[in-house]
Amino acid sequence: MTDTNSPLRIDIVSDVMCPWCIIGFRQLETALEASDVDHEIHWHPFELNPNMPPEVQGIGEHLAEKYGTTPEQSAANRAMMTARGEELGFDFNFADGFRMHNTFNTHQLLHWADEQGRKHALKLALFTAHFTHGRNLSDDAVLVEVAGKVGLDRDEAKAVLTDQRFATAVRQEQKFWIEQGISGVPAVIFDRQHLVTGAQGVDNFKNILTQLQPQDA
Repeated sequence: MTDTNSPLRIDIVSDVMCPWCIIGFRQLETALEASDVDHEIHWHPFELNPNMPPEVQGIGEHLAEKYGTTPEQSAANRAMMTARGEELGFDFNFADGFRMHNTFNTHQLLHWADEQGRKHALKLALFTAHFTHGRNLSDDAVLVEVAGKVGLDRDEAKAVLTDQRFATAVRQEQKFWIEQGISGVPAVIFDRQHLVTGAQGVDNFKNILTQLQPQDA
């Protein structure tokens, strides 16, 4: 049960390469709006493909290599995710040539954005840059551009990536969540103690929020 005097803390472990992460967030966001729950969201880093080189990889090739997904299965999955996105007001654009990227620098930029109070805005902008506009998030210039569009200083953003100044901090945070048993994303932790994994759906998130609300004495 949550503290009646504090907003509900919601920690979300995710990667901007993960389509189910933005779907799950939009489902949660819809449930929060309907439930009118006072809350605060904290994003945390997870790399779906920590060993992926900076060179981008086609999504079909990537899924076949990692999961053994056939082209037909891949196409069906993308169609399903596109439909889910439309229901939630998010545009997936899995055009020919859609690519997957290494996201370690992305997480570093997000870590820095948190210090500027702009992490949430940047996180959502990065999801859109990747899934809607097909931008290359392995390219520091693209990351700097997206950062600038959400009100962050572009020169400082570039310096953060060049210096790799938050590399150790990001690695440590990733390690922490893995040690907590997080092996896939999205992973949503309510009130620091209730772990929910995957895109649960709006109704399920509503039920979870209801259960977490303090009961009248």
